[in-house]
Amino acid sequence: SLFWSAFEQAGSTLNLFADRLTDNSIFGLSFPSSWFQSVNSLFIISLAPVFAALWIKLGKREPSSPAKFAYGLVFVGLGYLILAGGAFLSGPQAARVSPMWLVVVYLLHTFGELSLSPVGLSTVTKLAPQRIAGQMMGIWFLAISVGNFLGGQVAGLFEQMPLPTLFMSVFATTAGAGVILAFLVKPIRKLMGGVH
Repeated sequence: SLFWSAFEQAGSTLNLFADRLTDNSIFGLSFPSSWFQSVNSLFIISLAPVFAALWIKLGKREPSSPAKFAYGLVFVGLGYLILAGGAFLSGPQAARVSPMWLVVVYLLHTFGELSLSPVGLSTVTKLAPQRIAGQMMGIWFLAISVGNFLGGQVAGLFEQMPLPTLFMSVFATTAGAGVILAFLVKPIRKLMGGVH
């Protein structure tokens, strides 16, 4: 839920940042801020095979599922750290920032999504007893919906908080949770019965 609360702000907070604080032009050619919504999809299509090949190439050194969850949280948090820098530079008197700020944010968020989303789906099906596998998948999607709700609450602060503070708060929450999870990987793997 925590990951999705940050990631799913692409349709709210990141859209507002793109529309109000980003110079939506490249090489003098203007484009609508809504085009940023395609960046994550382009990265997913191009990087999913790379991540799949990476996990296979690592073989026995492949990170465990809980470790990949930790990576997902850290990557989505790092995206907001970058965004906090962009928000700081685009303060009330400053000019709009380069579109590359958002492109880098979406790249980091894609790394996080590729570390967490497919792994989460796979882990749920591996760990759930067969007779309740469908219910466990429902709980997985319920966690996503809780994350969307929390993300909406955070996005509601867009005009009430200074943006660098808002984005640093999201960074601290998600990356901090990822670091804590990284320290708990071994005990979690024991609870999972050694499932990778």
